[in-house]
Amino acid sequence: MKKVFFLAMLPLMFLGCVKSNNGSQTCTDVTAASEEAQIIAYCNANGITYTKDPSGIYYQVLSLGTSPHPNTSSKITVDYTGKLLNGSIVDKNTVPYTNYLNQLIEAWQIAIPLIGTGGHIVMVAPSSLCYGCYGAAPTVPGNSVLFFDITLNKVE
Repeated sequence: MKKVFFLAMLPLMFLGCVKSNNGSQTCTDVTAASEEAQIIAYCNANGITYTKDPSGIYYQVLSLGTSPHPNTSSKITVDYTGKLLNGSIVDKNTVPYTNYLNQLIEAWQIAIPLIGTGGHIVMVAPSSLCYGCYGAAPTVPGNSVLFFDITLNKVE
């Protein structure tokens, strides 16, 4: 299932990697600070009234929702869309997606607890908090900043 692959994937894909002299796969992550201007420009161009998290995520809570708020060990059910900054959709659920928050990318582990059940958040996350330099083949190239639109339906 595409969404399970996309969200729970371990960084085993080698899109955006180069081979070192000894034949092993290596790549270089970029810093959140180096992507900040790109993230701010995207937020401004798309009407996102953002708050900057210390991690480098820029987010806007559209609806706070109600208790409970998840923690990293919570099982969550969400509706979401993930996009590259060029607007290409890299993943979108067609049925509510359920997983443990601690099994998802770090950007989600940081941002989703900011909302409660029924909450709605949009975020622009630096590549280092998503899939890093490896990306997530075939839709997310290495070192890709990602936009997410997430509604939290349920917290267990």
